Amino acid sequence: MARATTVHVCSACGHETPRWAGRCPGCGEWNTLVEQAAAPAPNLARQRATSAVRPVALRDVHADEHRRLSTGIGELDNVLGGGIVPGSLVLIGGSPGIGKSTLTTMALASLCAEGRRTLYVSAEESAAQIRLRAQRLAGGRALDVPVIAETDLHTVLATLEHERPDVCVIDSVQALHCADLTSAAGSVAQVREAADGIMQVAKRLRIAVLLVGHVTKEGALAGPRVLEHLVDTVLQFEGEHERTYRTVRAVKNRFGSTNEAGVFEMRDDGLAEVLDASARFIADATHAPGSVVLCAMEGSRPMLVEVQALVSSSELVPPRRVVAGLDRNRVALVLAVLGRHAGIGLGASDVFVNVVGGVRVDEPGSDLAVALAVASAARRVALTSDGHPLACFGELGLTGELRVVAHADRRLAEARRFGLGPVLAPESHRSLRAVLAAALGAQPAAAAA
Repeated sequence: MARATTVHVCSACGHETPRWAGRCPGCGEWNTLVEQAAAPAPNLARQRATSAVRPVALRDVHADEHRRLSTGIGELDNVLGGGIVPGSLVLIGGSPGIGKSTLTTMALASLCAEGRRTLYVSAEESAAQIRLRAQRLAGGRALDVPVIAETDLHTVLATLEHERPDVCVIDSVQALHCADLTSAAGSVAQVREAADGIMQVAKRLRIAVLLVGHVTKEGALAGPRVLEHLVDTVLQFEGEHERTYRTVRAVKNRFGSTNEAGVFEMRDDGLAEVLDASARFIADATHAPGSVVLCAMEGSRPMLVEVQALVSSSELVPPRRVVAGLDRNRVALVLAVLGRHAGIGLGASDVFVNVVGGVRVDEPGSDLAVALAVASAARRVALTSDGHPLACFGELGLTGELRVVAHADRRLAEARRFGLGPVLAPESHRSLRAVLAAALGAQPAAAAA
């Protein structure tokens, strides 16, 4: 049986010591220590037993219907799954200057015009800077959005408690600072503390919060990984600064699908929705060698984009492989399949592959388009069908076979809408060699030097 432990407490200063001493080690007074029984250690087993709860079958759990708030931006609502869910946290990440603040300001302007209570919290810009941007957005409607410029976390939380808006934008979460922590703003501890404090207030008061987040130089969201686990939705805002088109994708969504994407065009008065992306991207499609039209899928939406390739002799060892808009490793796989199973060796040639328009395609259905574009550029043969650029889609296997991809009917329907046909697809051909023979008009040979 364990003995009861005692401590010795100084009656003058309250300092505790586990052993007798003539003089208090805290205040230095003599003969002031008094023996007391130590507080008993908590019985963890008893605590675990008393905190047990009774499980409930899922069929007996009541699930509330989430009434979504429309942002007035159809492309954004589509990516979110139909709108913003009250009490949810949405994290929007993207490169500096890509348009994150523009998108969130336009969303607040639309909600404010509908009579919703809104709030814009800026931890990076002054209120005057935000006004200059708001003047040119949505016809000046953004000027009605309430704004505060504050970096202190406790002040922001107190403002949320007092104002209780329906939707709040915090730009950005990495710039908030909690005075209780000694670390600098943007550190792991600060970001975690800020996100946790905002989440507790948002869930309790049913405030939908849009958190604008920084990204690293690799394009990943900055801060601890727990930030992405903490929020309900993670949106990735992508695009090239030199191009006008932007794409919003859902990386995580607890209230909707992650297979949707929205396309925008950056203009002087803000971001404009691109409702017919296919018409924009293939309007200037060329008929030169190395150009094909890819029937891609952005979530549940079919989209036609032009894939271009350039093959030229190289004096470098190894030769260059430059890829824009596609996965570099995926393109390397296609080049290896071309050399092994189609007789198009590119070991002494530079290869450049680009998706026209500045968009990014991340799906295996782009393999066939890359193979045809590279083969066309290597053979210097233009790929056309009835005066139109050749359209295609399909995945390549490592043994040179074509594999079926999802939503083939939607891809074909989108190609027919623009008069493109026939479309080269896995259903019509079973191997890469057969597709190249049909497209190039002869059995493929080695690439021209």
